Order: sequence, then C-alpha cells, then structure tokens
Amino acid sequence: MKLLLILIALCAPVLAASSDLIDSTTVYIQSVESSATPVIPLAEIKYNPSTLSAELASFDFPELDPDSKLLRVGVYDIATSSWKSSTSITSAESFAKGYSPTLVLSLDAQGGVIGVSLKSAKIDAGQTRDFGPKVKVLKTAKAPTPALNRPVVLSPEGKLAEPVVEKTMFQKYWWVALAGLLLVMSAGGGGE
Repeated sequence: MKLLLILIALCAPVLAASSDLIDSTTVYIQSVESSATPVIPLAEIKYNPSTLSAELASFDFPELDPDSKLLRVGVYDIATSSWKSSTSITSAESFAKGYSPTLVLSLDAQGGVIGVSLKSAKIDAGQTRDFGPKVKVLKTAKAPTPALNRPVVLSPEGKLAEPVVEKTMFQKYWWVALAGLLLVMSAGGGGE
C-alpha cells in the first residue's frame, strides 16, 4: 500500500503536466508555386488556451523541392481539402541550416485556432545552444478604446476656428470700475 502511494506521489507531477496541455492541432505546409503540390504535415502542437503554454509534440523538417521559394503555413482539413485557419506565407529559407523556425499559433477568445504563422531567426552558435524549432501561442484580446478629445470645430469657410483668447480681469469687468467711478463722482459731498 505504501509503495502504491509513493508511486502515485512521484507520478502526479508528470500526469499533471501532461494534462495541462488540453488541445492540439496539426500545422501543415504547402509550396505556393504550384497548386498540385501536396499539403504535408509540418508539426503537431499541444497547447492550453487558458495559460497559453504550448509544446511541440512533433516537428518534421519538410523535404522541399529546390524550386520552392514560398511556402504556405496553416491548419488544413484533410476531409474537406480546405484550409481551416488563415494561412501565412514564409520563405523556404526558413528551414535552411543556420535558421531556427518559430511557429506562432493565434487563438480567438474561445481558444480556437484562427491562424498560424512561421518566423525564422538566424542562429549564432556562440550566442545560444537552443537550435530546435519553437512554438509560441498568442490569444486575441479586446483592444482598448481610444480616448478622444473634443471634436474639431471648423468655420463656415471650412478652416480651423481661431482659438478664443481669454480676456484679462480688466477687460471683463471694466464696466464695474466705470460705474464705481461715476458713483464716486456723482455723490455729493457732505454739507457743512
């Protein structure tokens, strides 16, 4: 009994880590130069839409025709022979020696795949030892709304209205000073 509990305790982190990645998708690649070029699987990605963690379950470097210059990358439905997601175009040089491909999986708000893109970075052996393909998961989010200022006011001629220059205290209340001066001058002096 104790042996079983120890075995379960040791295996629990491994089982929890594998259950963390709940969805998977297969990414396909096709040469753009000819429509007769077959669509071949490139990678299988396991991911979790809530935590955006992902790993490559499998990745096969494609055997490309030497004439291929551009490649289409996306999620393909073999049953309907159509692309299920938006596709992106990448250069065939992305899979050349000295380059490290990174698959970017774009998800909608519910966690469904809306697109796949592939970017590649030139590797310098002195800087890094991580040469293998990578995967990154991005989720769409509602963008913040812009804070707008007051609307632009145009004159009847269609030009910007001149800004109103604020008046000084004397320009606003000159009439009060004039009334006070008239009151002082018209007031009769004390009779003696």
